[in-house]
Amino acid sequence: MSKFYIASEGDIVSGLVTDIYFVRARDVVERYGVNKRVRMELHVYNLPKGYEWAVYAGLEEALRLFEGKHVTIYSLPEGTLFKSKEPLIIIEGRYSDISVYETPLLGILRHYTSIASKAARLKKLAMNKLFIFFGLRSLHPAIAPMADRAAYIGGMDGVSGAASKKYLGLEPIGTMPHALIILFKDQVKAWKAFHETVSESVPRIMLTDTFYDERIEALMAAEALGDKLYGVRLDTPSSRRGDMKAIVEEVRWTLDLHGYKHVKIVVSGGIDEEEVVELRDVVDAFGVGTSVAFPRSVDISMDIVEVEEGDEWIPITKRGKLPGAKKLCRKRPGLNDEVIQWKHECPDGYENLMLKYMDNGTIVRELPKPSEIREYVLGQLMEV
Repeated sequence: MSKFYIASEGDIVSGLVTDIYFVRARDVVERYGVNKRVRMELHVYNLPKGYEWAVYAGLEEALRLFEGKHVTIYSLPEGTLFKSKEPLIIIEGRYSDISVYETPLLGILRHYTSIASKAARLKKLAMNKLFIFFGLRSLHPAIAPMADRAAYIGGMDGVSGAASKKYLGLEPIGTMPHALIILFKDQVKAWKAFHETVSESVPRIMLTDTFYDERIEALMAAEALGDKLYGVRLDTPSSRRGDMKAIVEEVRWTLDLHGYKHVKIVVSGGIDEEEVVELRDVVDAFGVGTSVAFPRSVDISMDIVEVEEGDEWIPITKRGKLPGAKKLCRKRPGLNDEVIQWKHECPDGYENLMLKYMDNGTIVRELPKPSEIREYVLGQLMEV
């Protein structure tokens, strides 16, 4: 028996991890001979309040879910920015081959897209600043690599998860915990021990808010490490934060006054969009955790939009949704989009973003690396 309440990869790809009503629906359509070929569309009809766009993420895992099954999948490229009522994926196949996978498919895409979209919103607010994702302590460890990947492709410049080197090929980024300094009972001894122990390839960013005022500890760190010090991190809990911008300005002034203009300032602890806007002119980097790990949900839904009758695809769907499979056409720069019927071609100057990724269970397009998806996202962020 597993030590943790987590589903195995086998349970997921076999369809066990699903809502029971999809199992029952599959059994009914098979028994009554209405197991028809369908086209199912995934879309978001209402983005979270204040969101003008979101970042589509999770496609690679979605494709792995259907690998070897009798389905064909068309999709936007992973990392595409999209707006409300635009198609994300078209899945084509018999309903019984799709039904039990609706739950895990939506779970994958909703979670990935929600994290990636929040990461992108933060990055967009300060494109020239460094963002590091520190959110793993907010999540079940089983999904740590997934969360790191989603945050990274959404625009975070680095992630802190040690396992991301193994799973994603990303070199983790991090500083030190308060516990290290507390155990030494002396900030300078802790900083020097860190410097003498950790690989030289790791930037020397020292935590400077454990025992004394941030300004005092920042200067202590600079005097202790000199030109070896890359930066200081301010992680003061909200209960003692006060005016964080004033604190950062005080630290910056003091470091500059004593000849340490090279030292960067990193701020972490409760960082969200409001804090980024407030501090982006006075800090060099942000450590972001819970706001990205637990973002507002981008509620992707999935509906039948066409059913095959004989040799013809018949548009049909439930009320409140638009029947018929669709393509998304875009003219860049920006999100100049046209949603058109499946059988039509995109207008001149527009690119069809609905590409075939799977043919009868086989992936037919090379999947990009996380770094390539991230570059695609950043390029679009510069245009919106």
